[in-house]
Amino acid sequence: MSRIQELPDGPAIPNTLPSSPETPFPISTKSTVPNASSTTPALPPAMDSVRSHTADEIIQMMKRTPLFMTDLGEVAGVEGEDNEENIELEALRALQYEGTRAEVALGFKERGNEMVADKRWKDAKEFYTKGILALKKTSEQQEGQSISSNTGEEPAQEKEKEKERKIEEACYVNRALCNLELKLRPHPENYRSTLTDTAHALTLSPTNAKAHYRSSLALLALSKHDLALDTCNRGLALTSPTLASATNTTVRPSAEYLAFRTLHTRILHAQADSAAKESLRLAAETKKRNEQQALKAALTARGIKIRMTANPPDMEDAVIHLEPVIPSSSSSSPPKSTTTTTTTISTEHPQQQQLHFPLLLLYPTHSQSDLIKSVAETDTFSSLLQTVLSDPLPWDTAREYTLPNPSLKNQSEQNINHEKNNKDKDVDLFMETPTGGMIKVGRRLRLLDVLGGGKVEVVDGVVR
Repeated sequence: MSRIQELPDGPAIPNTLPSSPETPFPISTKSTVPNASSTTPALPPAMDSVRSHTADEIIQMMKRTPLFMTDLGEVAGVEGEDNEENIELEALRALQYEGTRAEVALGFKERGNEMVADKRWKDAKEFYTKGILALKKTSEQQEGQSISSNTGEEPAQEKEKEKERKIEEACYVNRALCNLELKLRPHPENYRSTLTDTAHALTLSPTNAKAHYRSSLALLALSKHDLALDTCNRGLALTSPTLASATNTTVRPSAEYLAFRTLHTRILHAQADSAAKESLRLAAETKKRNEQQALKAALTARGIKIRMTANPPDMEDAVIHLEPVIPSSSSSSPPKSTTTTTTTISTEHPQQQQLHFPLLLLYPTHSQSDLIKSVAETDTFSSLLQTVLSDPLPWDTAREYTLPNPSLKNQSEQNINHEKNNKDKDVDLFMETPTGGMIKVGRRLRLLDVLGGGKVEVVDGVVR
């Protein structure tokens, strides 16, 4: 038989978890606390620390962790947490700016070059910006690390300054490239930033060919062709048209020279296209101005009144306009047809032009309307009605708006019979006067006879 060995009495082994387990984030005081009468259990501390913060707050707290930091200069404190000195953060900052200004800026420039190689233009731009800022840093710590400590060594100081100048020049030129390549959000500000950076680079080194080239590209994008051509010519003068090979047996054009020549050709073509477009625009403006003057003269000569309201309707292409009259071979009087041609309108003889009006027919008893975009001033109302009412109107079920059939042989007898048989359903025309009254319009009258009589006016460019 097996024997059971009894363990000696001793202190009891705790069977409880730690009361305050480690949480990934501090628990916010704004966290919802369940009521004593509620049966909902409280969340575990780890889950409560996450649920008690918004997504933005969690992202801000993660950015304070070295693993997730994106910028040492933009680390913000968290609400409810003491802003004590972060030793790790200060150590990272010290490492970031360890060395002379030239060494720190050179490190940022090389990191930017790596981003450019991967075509990560936005990240590259940030590194070049940090390199420029590092060269302008004037804190006591940075001054203590700079070459200025070598008092009395003038050649070393000049050499260090020249090194800083070249690094700053490269950062400006390369940042200008990043602004040009940021094509996801093309905006004039990107090109203006390019011009600003290239201007800084040319201030540091007026013979920088890359600065001239990228400045020309930005000016071309902004359609400043004269300035772009001048800048390109300056850069072209800085490049060598030929480049000798290593064996000195053949000569070939340099890459910079070819790039400037290509850009020069692009600018010339863009300048020519812009000049052609500007010429067309000026010609169109001149033509429009002449047409408006001719139209005004024609309306004045015919005594037609025009009145515009505060909110005229948008009639698109239905506007008052002039069209040349084709003279008849049998008569010197202007024809009544609406035949038109595309001959250029002359402003010298407005009477030789024919006015065309948009006309709106209203049927007030049926709340219907018809818009005719172009009616010649020589057209009669009879021919107008014949065109509109030749076919039954779809909403005129009672056939109240009908006219005699013009295809019948004895047209005069048909008109008489029509007037006798449809006396109550005859179609009458009325036009409104400027005082608000109504006048009846005869069918045999021309449109010009009514508009030029001074009793009616054309409102908002439409005859009603």
